Amino acid sequence: MAKIQQTFVCQSCGAVYNRWRGRCEACNGWNTIQEEVASAGPQSGPAATRPSRARGRVFPLEGLTGEAKEAPRTASGINELDRVTGGGFVRGSVILLGGDPGIGKSTLLMQASAAMAKSGERVAYISGEEAVGQVRLRAERLGLAKYPVELAAQTNVEDIVETLSQGHPPALTIIDSIQTMWTETVESAPGTVTQVRSSAQALIRFAKTTGTAVILVGHVTKDGQIAGPRVVEHMVDAVASFEGDQGHHFRILRAVKNRFGPTDEIGVFEMTDAGLAEVPNPSALFLAGRDHAAPGTAVFAGMEGTRPLLVEIQALVAPSSLGMPRRAVVGWDPNRLSMVLAVLEAHGGIRLGGHDVYLNVAGGLRISEPAADLAVAAALVSSLSGAALPSDSVFFGELGLSGAVRPVSQAPARLKEALKLGFGKAVTPQGRGEAGDRALPTDALRHIADLVAGIASGAPRRGGGRPKAVRYEEEM
Repeated sequence: MAKIQQTFVCQSCGAVYNRWRGRCEACNGWNTIQEEVASAGPQSGPAATRPSRARGRVFPLEGLTGEAKEAPRTASGINELDRVTGGGFVRGSVILLGGDPGIGKSTLLMQASAAMAKSGERVAYISGEEAVGQVRLRAERLGLAKYPVELAAQTNVEDIVETLSQGHPPALTIIDSIQTMWTETVESAPGTVTQVRSSAQALIRFAKTTGTAVILVGHVTKDGQIAGPRVVEHMVDAVASFEGDQGHHFRILRAVKNRFGPTDEIGVFEMTDAGLAEVPNPSALFLAGRDHAAPGTAVFAGMEGTRPLLVEIQALVAPSSLGMPRRAVVGWDPNRLSMVLAVLEAHGGIRLGGHDVYLNVAGGLRISEPAADLAVAAALVSSLSGAALPSDSVFFGELGLSGAVRPVSQAPARLKEALKLGFGKAVTPQGRGEAGDRALPTDALRHIADLVAGIASGAPRRGGGRPKAVRYEEEM
């Protein structure tokens, strides 16, 4: 008779303990440890599916030289999705897709399923959270009900694998979501760490043996991380995050991990009444409706993978009545903002210790590259001085702690994108031999003081007085 073992597993990080604890020592999470009962007999777990043998078999070893073939891919029919995956779905690959509830994950996958089914591929959509009728209503609302997508509402992994193995294997299988799946080899409730890990392992084995591309939809926690054990992210071939703000109609599909393609590409979508629409030129969409004459706004020429992207940086600097001024950031790293404020005060002569600072990246986009330092600094100085920046200028460059403006990569691509959208000048660091590749005139800066002096000299004069930026710099 199989022996029953009781273990306590953290539902956040997957750490295993032999007794219950209030706090997990691995992730410091409180009340995340739950009891899970697993059978330790010879017929339990994945080992039951493998024949036992006393010794392993010898396999051949190969060298590094030889013909290397690119993995075969199947186009999804959605260009932005193919950009993120690296050109389409690789046969036998497994993708973990995460995102906030209601962000549009099911809508995106339904559109991709219909596009592949339209091209003649067999596609299966397995829903563990919604009934078949609910999925059909979504397909009718999107105008996709006529496409031959195979649909089922099932949560048992063994039944799913056995059903999909009948006949020709599907080119794409969507599991929505992995937290609702359960396998008979584990005696735990669906959604627990053990069930999620075992169910994912069974589906990955099915994908590798049949050549079916599998997409696993994952829930996210309050801090934006994919729920469940982190080992699942290591087991799959790619991890993608579907981001966006409920208050904006933009959606960003970002690759976090990809064994068959780049990890810094993004796909931009717009949520409409007819579903998610691709945005081939996201720069024009992010800059639409901006106020050219408003102080505190700067256009940042950034890069997301191989795609140049122009976005508006908005800053508001206001006198504070609090003992500790507020620092609020949306779409950027708060620690990076603190560094830029310190550099402006130490090397730019700008006193911001008694002011509240608010920073926002327009459109709901999140920026992570340090090349946005110069644009953020320009927006802060512009808001403090009340001088609007030139509407035809873009900014990019990294700030050092010494106040030096450091060069960034892929400057020609950023300048070419700015020129295509009608900008006439760029404020950049002094490049390293890229002057011949520049597509539009540039103002090369060496130090943050050059930026402050440039904005001060162009500040509007009120009543014949000095520019307001110069008055701030001298009085503080």
